[in-house]
Amino acid sequence: MAVRRVAMVSMHTPPAAHPGTADAGGMNVAILALAAELAIRDVEVDLVTRAAGPATTTELLPGVTQLELSAGESGPVPKERLPELTDEFGEAVAALARRVPGGYDIIHPHYWLSGIASLPVALELGIPIVLSYHTVAAMKNAARVETTPATSAPVEPEIRVRSEMFLGRQADAVIASSSAEASALIDAVGVPADRTWIIPPGVDLARFAPTSGDAQAQVRRQLGLEPDRPLVVIAGRVQPLKGHELALRALAELHSLRGWAPVLVVAGEATPGGDAFVERLHQLATELGVAGDVRFVGALPRDTLAELLAAAAVTIVPSFSETFGLVALESAAAGTPVIAYRAGGLSEAVKDGVSGVLLDSRDPRSWATEIAMLVENDARRSQLGLSARAHAERFTWGAAAASLLGVYAGTQC
Repeated sequence: MAVRRVAMVSMHTPPAAHPGTADAGGMNVAILALAAELAIRDVEVDLVTRAAGPATTTELLPGVTQLELSAGESGPVPKERLPELTDEFGEAVAALARRVPGGYDIIHPHYWLSGIASLPVALELGIPIVLSYHTVAAMKNAARVETTPATSAPVEPEIRVRSEMFLGRQADAVIASSSAEASALIDAVGVPADRTWIIPPGVDLARFAPTSGDAQAQVRRQLGLEPDRPLVVIAGRVQPLKGHELALRALAELHSLRGWAPVLVVAGEATPGGDAFVERLHQLATELGVAGDVRFVGALPRDTLAELLAAAAVTIVPSFSETFGLVALESAAAGTPVIAYRAGGLSEAVKDGVSGVLLDSRDPRSWATEIAMLVENDARRSQLGLSARAHAERFTWGAAAASLLGVYAGTQC
């Protein structure tokens, strides 16, 4: 049976929200990209999310519509309170599914909250359910033990841990973005191996691409960055698990080792309630004597982020945990090598010695040394940039959508 219409459910963040703000990130990028590719393949996609204001319906692209459904009080709700609204939101999703002509062929929740809201709907209406976790509580809690007390992320709540285990056993299929995530889902969450599918994300190769010197100079001017200093970029939401503290300490070590430092560009904003961590980073930069070398540029439009990555000498991804690491792939597509911590899916997003360097250590001096070696060695950086682009070209959203359609079809057999 052909898949005609899919509901992709993203309760806690509208798929069209700007990545790097609030709770929007790589998941939003993935949902929109997959929806667009499915629409090209004649599949109608409804992106279903909780309305922070009035309920609205917006056509984002031909065949892709975002529907914001009312659930709970009007306005933003702290993420830790959203589990209280899953029943009400699920009822709204069920009402939507009943009035869609011909119904949905697949319900595809993204993140555990969406899964809890969507599962009763799928069971009641007899619709196959395909689940994407995007982040896994067991992986985050395991990584948390590595963080220092000053930057330690909160433990993921027991309700999430138990919910993810329950959902994994109920879903018709579960999508993992990397073999590392798949292993965690099978071993720690208990998802049946025969219902676990690995579909790596893609990258927008037209948007994220090497740029000319003039374009690089322009984005520097736009962001108020010096015209001639090397740029090191860390992009994504500003939160403890992303490893921003290590980036600052590596910058300080560069001063000690080489007597100079590049400009560290921090692209992204704090998650709601995370302003204290941003303040801690500013304080730490001052304590380390590198505040003058750090630029916090906030969450950037996708095109501006692409231009910044292309202008950078290197992108760093010191995250404690990633199910994949989309920024590493976007940097590679822009022709900029990546230095990343060998954690979770980053071992697959970054091909060591081809698209960048994977480090097993979180010692700031080791990171400083690797950054210096890339910034100072033009030939090596250029060679890695070329091979990084070739590595990124292996990952397309079209291929991801085609694989996803195969999983959808398998649930209908």
